[in-house]
Amino acid sequence: MASEQTAADTFALLSDESRVDILRAIAREQYEQRLSNSGFTPLSFSDIYERVAIDNTSKLSYHLGELNGIYLEKSDDGYSFTHAGEQIVRFILAENFRQPVDVGTIETEGACLYCEETSLVAELDDQYFVVTCSACDRPVTGYIVTPAQARSYSGAALLESVKRKQAVEFGMVQEGICPECAGRVRTEVLDVDEQPVPEEVPVSYFTLDQCEACLRQYSGPLTYSVAYRTPSVAFHWEHGVDVMERGWWELHCYLVEERWSAERVATDPAEYRVVLRYEDDELRVFLDGNARIVRTERVRGRSVE
Repeated sequence: MASEQTAADTFALLSDESRVDILRAIAREQYEQRLSNSGFTPLSFSDIYERVAIDNTSKLSYHLGELNGIYLEKSDDGYSFTHAGEQIVRFILAENFRQPVDVGTIETEGACLYCEETSLVAELDDQYFVVTCSACDRPVTGYIVTPAQARSYSGAALLESVKRKQAVEFGMVQEGICPECAGRVRTEVLDVDEQPVPEEVPVSYFTLDQCEACLRQYSGPLTYSVAYRTPSVAFHWEHGVDVMERGWWELHCYLVEERWSAERVATDPAEYRVVLRYEDDELRVFLDGNARIVRTERVRGRSVE
């Protein structure tokens, strides 16, 4: 039974290049199809046979039988992808199993949380896009990039792609959804005084976000748990700022300039208040112990809404 397959069994099925070719062929045929609300049309046995370099129909039948139930689903109309097949074939086509290309050094601006320098440099360190302070040489932030992303973009365009990806993914994390597997994310708020964080970093609380399914972890200042969510996006948009196109290294200036802050306002149960300031206006966002939004307040000058 497919449900009894182990991870090792599942991946062993792809040790034969012919099976990988079958998955590629179905994906490419789907790419050529006209999209419809009913999804993609399955690919028939004969259509697959025409598109792969397999000697005879008996061999193809054998390989399809091995893939069926794990990566493919068979119906009267032909073969289509299961969830596992859909995920693995995109990974294969994007060649994300390869090492990222060297993108060189990219100059950018933001803020260093250690020395407040605004001139930064970005480069790839294996799978991580690392932004480093050009003055104190400390890493300012880092985020995972894919090999396909590094091949597709360079220079300023790569910076923009990282910013957008980071904003969208971290926004999902703050809604409790893992951007990697869509599993449930559990969030814990940590007091900076209880963590090995340098004293010069202007942060009081951090969040640790962990996916219960795939074990992916994220972490960042508590203020960033609000940054990419609807109240913050709307607040900054009103002031002509699109935070969805700001990378973390650019958000650091709000911390350095003390325009963003976080404090604990209750302990039983725990409640935190994040304040985002822009000129004379404030957005106050109250969070529970899991960094979920409880309520918000808008302050315009001396008027509280």
